[in-house]
Amino acid sequence: MSAFPPPRLVCSREELRAMLHALRAQPAVAVDTESNSLHAYRERVCLIQFSIPAQDYIVDPLAIHDLAALQPLFADAEIKKVFHAAEYDLICLWRDFGWKVRGLFDTMMAARALGWEQVGLAAILSEQFSVPTSKRFQRADWGKRPLSEAQLAYAQLDTRYLLQLRERQAAALRRRGQWPEVSEEFERIARAGARSSPDSAAGQQAVDGFWRISGARKLDERERAVLRELHQYREGVAKRKDQPLYRVMGDATLLALAQRAPRSKRELHGIDGMIAGQIQRHAKGILPAVRRGLRAKPPPLPSSRSGGRRVAARYEALREWRKRRAQRRGLASDVILARDVLWALARAAPASMAELESVQDLGAWRRAEYGEEILRVLRAARA
Repeated sequence: MSAFPPPRLVCSREELRAMLHALRAQPAVAVDTESNSLHAYRERVCLIQFSIPAQDYIVDPLAIHDLAALQPLFADAEIKKVFHAAEYDLICLWRDFGWKVRGLFDTMMAARALGWEQVGLAAILSEQFSVPTSKRFQRADWGKRPLSEAQLAYAQLDTRYLLQLRERQAAALRRRGQWPEVSEEFERIARAGARSSPDSAAGQQAVDGFWRISGARKLDERERAVLRELHQYREGVAKRKDQPLYRVMGDATLLALAQRAPRSKRELHGIDGMIAGQIQRHAKGILPAVRRGLRAKPPPLPSSRSGGRRVAARYEALREWRKRRAQRRGLASDVILARDVLWALARAAPASMAELESVQDLGAWRRAEYGEEILRVLRAARA
C-alpha cells in the first residue's frame, strides 16, 4: 500500500546521532508528536516524528532518556520546522524538554490563511495527495510498548507529506502576497508555545483547577466550596492511579455532586454518573469531601480575564471589527488577529501607532495593515 519506506525507529543515542546528521543537512524538517493524554494523569510526549524527503524517523523518548541533542535542531531558525496544528505540540515540547522552536511553518495556519475549507490533516492529505487516512489509533495509548507496525505507520503519516504540503502552500502564499502576514503569525505561535504549558502550575491546578469545570462559576458559595473539595479528591485518585481525570469521574458528575451535596451513600444514587460501580469505588472519598466543603470557607470568584466592563467592551468592539474584516477577506477571524492579541489590545487600549508597538504579539505587518482601523475602533469604544 505504501509508496515510501517504513519509518526508522530511533531508540538509542547512536541512532539519534545518525538521525541528527541527516536532519541537519536539510533546509526543512517535518515534525509531529504523540502523547498519552487520554491514558495518564500527567501526559508526556511518547513519540517525536521527523520526516525529510528520503526518510521518516520516529524517536522514542521512553527509550532515550536524554534527548538534549535535539535542542539545537529546534533552536536553529535556518532549518524550517514544519508542523500541522503546531500549537499543542510546541507546548508539549516546551513542557517536557524545555525546547523553544524557531523557524516554524504551520501547515494548518497556512491552510487557514489561504482560505481552505478543510484544514484538518486527514482532509488535506485526501484532497491534496489522494492519501486515505484512518482514525484507528487516534485515541491510542502511545505510552505502551511495544509499538505495532500499524501504529508506526499511522504516526509516520502525520509527517510524511508535510514538506510537500509546505512547498505548495508557500508558493500560493507568495503568489497572493500573504507571506509576510503568515510568517509573522508563525513567529507568534512559536513564542506562545514557550510561554504556556497545559500543567505548568500543576500544584495550583490541583487546588484551583475546579474553576475550569463548565458551570463552576454559576454555583452558589456553598456549592463552589464542595466542588473544590471534590475536585481535589478526584485529583488525588487520578494521580495515585496515574489516570486522566475523566477516567476517575467526569466533570458533569462533580458538578452534580456539588449541587446535591449528598450526606450518605444512599443519597449518591440517582446523581448523574454515579452508577453502582462508581459508588462502590468512591463513596468513602466523596462523602468526606462533601462534608469538608460544607464546613469550608467558600472560594471567591476568580478575577475575570476581561479586567472589567470597559476592557470587555473594547474586546467586543475589536472582535466585531475582526469579524467584519475577516468576512471581507473570506478568511477565518483568527487569521486577522489571534484572540489573545485582541485581549492584549483591549487591556492596553493604545491611543497611537507608537503605543501599538508595545502590545504583545501585534507584529509589524499587522500594525501597518490594521493599526489605524484598530485605533478607530478603540476610540469609538471609549466615546
